Amino acid sequence: MTSPLQLFTDDPLAFILLAISLLLSIALHEYAHALAADLQGDRLPRAMGRLTLNPIKHLDPMGTILIFVAGFGWGKPVEFRPQALSSQRFGAALVALAGPTMNILLAVAGALAFRAAYGSIETLAVLRFLLVFVEINVLLAVFNLIPIPPLDGSRLLTIFLPPGKQKIIFFLDRWGMLILFGLIFLGRGAIFSPVTDFVRSTVLNLTGLN
Repeated sequence: MTSPLQLFTDDPLAFILLAISLLLSIALHEYAHALAADLQGDRLPRAMGRLTLNPIKHLDPMGTILIFVAGFGWGKPVEFRPQALSSQRFGAALVALAGPTMNILLAVAGALAFRAAYGSIETLAVLRFLLVFVEINVLLAVFNLIPIPPLDGSRLLTIFLPPGKQKIIFFLDRWGMLILFGLIFLGRGAIFSPVTDFVRSTVLNLTGLN
């Protein structure tokens, strides 16, 4: 996995565009979690200052550093109380899905902006930013839907797994991080490529770019 820092030497503009896209997309992803919890009656994210569009409130210091050093990192998780949500069965899953849903919406918005700007904006950097922004948000949406803790997709297991299979969740809670790192660093993204390609194509088709 290539470190984004390598881009700073090879292509400084690409590094800046990638950095802005990553930080903005991660921050909005976490904001969506906070908003989904708040709309369902849990005021904890609001009390902790997470119901804001200020990116600084949603970025984890270590996770942000690793994004630029190792090409892999994370945002600051949004704390919420499942018992305070209006739906006890589906509430936590809705909060979890809010993040990837936000990324899909951002990817669509970025693609629409690219379509509108293409041919009318002479600044190539703007078009490059929009393309990177679309790509980053597609990757974040797909990656976070993997049903392995601590990713958002793991919340869905509690709904779709039958009671007799709930021990799978306990296993993933214990070993999920090791499995996740193995998928990232050993698989080098090849495992996710068919899904990301499909989502990317769908977004581009919906916005008339394919």
